[in-house]
Amino acid sequence: MVVEDRRLAVLRAIVEDYVSTEEPVGSKALVERHQLGVSPATVRNDMAVLEDEGFITQPHTSAGRVPTDKGYRLFVDRLTQVKPMSAAERRAIASFLDGAVDVDDVVQRSVRLLSQLTRQVAVVQYPTLSNSTVRHVELVSVTPTRLLAVLILSTGRVEQRLVELEGELADDELSELRGSLNGAVAGEQISDAVTTLGEFHATVRPELASAARTAAVAVREAMSDHRSDARVAVGGTANLSRFGEFDTTIRPLLEALEEHVVLLKLLGETGSDGLVTVRIGHEGPFQNLATTSVVAAGYGPGEQSIASLGIVGPTRMDYPATMASVRAVARYVSRILDEA
Repeated sequence: MVVEDRRLAVLRAIVEDYVSTEEPVGSKALVERHQLGVSPATVRNDMAVLEDEGFITQPHTSAGRVPTDKGYRLFVDRLTQVKPMSAAERRAIASFLDGAVDVDDVVQRSVRLLSQLTRQVAVVQYPTLSNSTVRHVELVSVTPTRLLAVLILSTGRVEQRLVELEGELADDELSELRGSLNGAVAGEQISDAVTTLGEFHATVRPELASAARTAAVAVREAMSDHRSDARVAVGGTANLSRFGEFDTTIRPLLEALEEHVVLLKLLGETGSDGLVTVRIGHEGPFQNLATTSVVAAGYGPGEQSIASLGIVGPTRMDYPATMASVRAVARYVSRILDEA
């Protein structure tokens, strides 16, 4: 084993032991618990180098060592892969989420599931309308002069509006109008679709212009009539009682849980396809939460990320298991939205 790999193994052992025991780790314990293949003296030398380089620190004289933010970062960055969840764990996720009846139910179930899997505080952002796309617009004839416009978004959300026409619309004209409307906005992001609808009446035959203008207004109203994007669901705050660092970690975190805008900023920018981001300690946006870490992933249909989910907790956490749980839930929620 080359020196760099050996020291990384020592760091990994320190992180794992500190997370599991909550106690500073000494060289004797490392030699006893881990098959490092070197003498205790070599381990002590490696620990001294890791401390000099800022990866571990000694909280007080005569104590063992604990990882620093820099140490946790190297540990996370050197994970060869996020460990896969077991078949039983995947089945449990599927059975818990499959019964969801709508997007709100998916969010609420996801936040409960994440908090149970990780034993941390879970945060799930509601899908943001501004990031969603139009999946389909249906126009249904109620009477010869009244239509029901049904807007279906990529989030699975459905909005309905009644459309009062100035004159009657024949079945073939309704079919033509429906096709033209979907051709114009299906697959478009909401912001682009709203712009397109403003000029939609000019793209159809003159005989359909009046109905097209009225229908477009109704669909635009459905797109703009939504709840604030800054909404999150939070679960598992009781898990904070497991941690002893109340004054330094838990108190500011409890205060942050009251502010949804703060939580959204904590989740930060996340990628799609279940890619996991980890922000450790001082890497986060708030100095008063510098003793916490955030593990998050984006979710959404297909390759599109329309919202984020993740966990917030003390930097002393089981990163591999937490990353696996966040990734698995994000991917499963994405699949639900894709099939909606």
